[in-house]
Amino acid sequence: MVQSAPGWKLFGKVPLRENAQKDSKTIQQEYEARMGKAANPPSQSQHGRRKNLEFEPLSTTALILEDRPANLPAKSAEEAQRHRQEYDEMVAEAKKRELKEAQRKKKLMKERFKQEESIANAMVIWNTEILPNWENMRHTRRVRELWWQGLPPSVRGKVWSLAIGNELNITHELYEIFLSRAKERWRSLSETGSENDAEASLADRESSLDLIKLDISRTFPSLFIFQKGGPYHDLLHSVLGAYTCYRPDVGYVQGMSFIAAVLILNLEEADAFIAFANLLNKPCQMAFFRVDHDLMLKYFAAFEVFFEENLPRLFGHFKSSNLTPDLYLIDWIFTLYSKSLPLDLACRVWDVFCRDGEEYLFRTGLGILRLYEEVLLQMDFIHIAQFLTRLPEDIVPEKLFGCIAAVQMLSGNKKWVQVNTVMLKDLKGKRNINFKNLSF
Repeated sequence: MVQSAPGWKLFGKVPLRENAQKDSKTIQQEYEARMGKAANPPSQSQHGRRKNLEFEPLSTTALILEDRPANLPAKSAEEAQRHRQEYDEMVAEAKKRELKEAQRKKKLMKERFKQEESIANAMVIWNTEILPNWENMRHTRRVRELWWQGLPPSVRGKVWSLAIGNELNITHELYEIFLSRAKERWRSLSETGSENDAEASLADRESSLDLIKLDISRTFPSLFIFQKGGPYHDLLHSVLGAYTCYRPDVGYVQGMSFIAAVLILNLEEADAFIAFANLLNKPCQMAFFRVDHDLMLKYFAAFEVFFEENLPRLFGHFKSSNLTPDLYLIDWIFTLYSKSLPLDLACRVWDVFCRDGEEYLFRTGLGILRLYEEVLLQMDFIHIAQFLTRLPEDIVPEKLFGCIAAVQMLSGNKKWVQVNTVMLKDLKGKRNINFKNLSF
């Protein structure tokens, strides 16, 4: 790879030096050049250059076809023939590699074209058939199957908005009101350095400008679009600030910025705020963002029931290692996997989450554990915690969603919502529980 390639300059990287393999054309040219030289005896001056060791072959590969220096014994006919044969084999091998690489690129292009064609066809179906008849079609088997395959980016925001709903009845005008309040409070903070209201709640203080600014700088840092000076910095700041004024009882909690950022990438500003506020108002999200310990324990307990049901070996390994769900689930649930998974994968998780609700968040967690089960079984407590906190970046989408699809959200004949209800009843006011002794 050439170091001056635009991609490397863009990301400030310098490629490692490699002994690049020559393609068949280069080797063939060297071979023909060598054969041409053999047909034309070198002049006296050329002999002189070789004797003075100034002659350089076209490549190190071509050395096997070169005659030896005059001060060494000449090659025998058998040795020269063997070298020529070796060189021919090199040319053939290079041609084979070149053909294999061309086939690989052709396959990738074919797959990409097929994927783009599939997205284009799905987009037409969503725009012409499903969205105009949303209420009648959203629960049909055909739509659910199409939904599972991933929403086309052009309709993703619209579908998310419809699926999340607006139970809070927030309007664009209401968003502008809370945004104005946020800007006024920030202006006051910048002038006085403190809150004007002496009775401001802890949540209000936690939702200060400094904390939001700090978290925004950590939001999808590799994209460079939400950081200061980026095109979406002010937009994200506005949505988060408006929410802290809309829900001062919740305030700003770290992790919210990732959820708001994903919505901003798919929706207009006011619509992103409406979806954000309604999404955080769901029972699961509210339990985590308000740090309701009893409710969080309920979710962890329900998760472990299905964990043991689907992955008994790994469940036993986690138990023996004293590794509890809060060590990895909190981070996953707080950001709806947008921090833990590559952005394109996270959006696909969001697609089905909007279809199936909170159950799918925990099903995705089990899918991740299933995908890496064999790896995790070889690890101890510290390495498991580190691995699940920072998942690999090269996750293959088909493998992950295949593992998620294989997860059965049934315990006996009880579904997620039924198990969850039992957990809420049995866990109320408790901190420790023996999951084996629970009866359904």
